[in-house]
Amino acid sequence: MLRVGGGVRRSLLLSVDRDLARRATAEAVGTALLVAIVVGSGIFAQRLSPHDVGLQLLENSTATGAGLVALILAFGSVSGAHFNPVVTLADRLLGGLTSKDAGVYVLAQVAGGCLGAIVANLMFDLHAVTLSTHTRSSSGLWLGEVVATFGLLTVILGVVRSERPTAAPFAVGGYIAAAYWFTSSTSFANPAVTIARTLSDTFAGIRPSSAPMFVVVQVVGALAAVALARFLNPDLTGDDVVVPHETEPT
Repeated sequence: MLRVGGGVRRSLLLSVDRDLARRATAEAVGTALLVAIVVGSGIFAQRLSPHDVGLQLLENSTATGAGLVALILAFGSVSGAHFNPVVTLADRLLGGLTSKDAGVYVLAQVAGGCLGAIVANLMFDLHAVTLSTHTRSSSGLWLGEVVATFGLLTVILGVVRSERPTAAPFAVGGYIAAAYWFTSSTSFANPAVTIARTLSDTFAGIRPSSAPMFVVVQVVGALAAVALARFLNPDLTGDDVVVPHETEPT
C-alpha cells in the first residue's frame, strides 16, 4: 500500500510540474511576442515616420493593442494570458494561483520579455542588446503609470466579474491602445515589459535607472485596483484572470 501511495504521489507531482511547465511556457512565449510587438513596432514606426512623433505613437499603440488581443486569444486557455507580473500578483491575491505558481509565472514573463526585446532588435539589424538612454523619470510619469496600471487591472477584474470571458481580449487590448494616449507615461503598466524595454535604445525604450520606480508605481496601481475590486465585488476570485484557463490539479 505504501508503494502504491508513493507511486500515486509521484505521478501527481509529475502531473503538476508538467502542467506548470506548460503554463509557464505559454507565459514566456506570450510575453516575448508582446515585447517584440511593442519594441518592433516602435522601431518600424520611427523609420516609417521619422519626423512625426504623434504618428509614431499611433502606429505603436495600434500594433500593441491588436497584438495583445491576438496573444490573449492564443494563450488564454493555457495560462490565463497574464503576460504581466502585476496581473499575476492580482491573481495570487485573489486566490487563483499558488505562491509557487505565481513566482514561476513572473520569472517566465521577465525572461520571455527580455528575449522578445532582443529578437526585436535583431529583426531590425540592431545590436541584440543596447541599453536605452531614454530617461522617463518625473512625478507626472509615475502618476501616469499608477493610473495606467490601475485602469488595466480594473478592466481585467471587471470583465472577470461580469462573466464575459470572450470580451476580455478585446477589452484589454482596447484599454492598452487607449492608455497609450491618455497617460503621460504611454502606459507601460507591466513590470516585465518595463524591464525588457531597457534592452532597446529605440522608440519604446526606457533607461535602466528609470525602470525601478516604474515597477514600484505599477505595483501600487495594481494593489489599488485589487482593493477596489474586492470592495465592489466581495466574492470575486482569481480563477478566470485574464480568461478562463486550466488550473493546477488538486
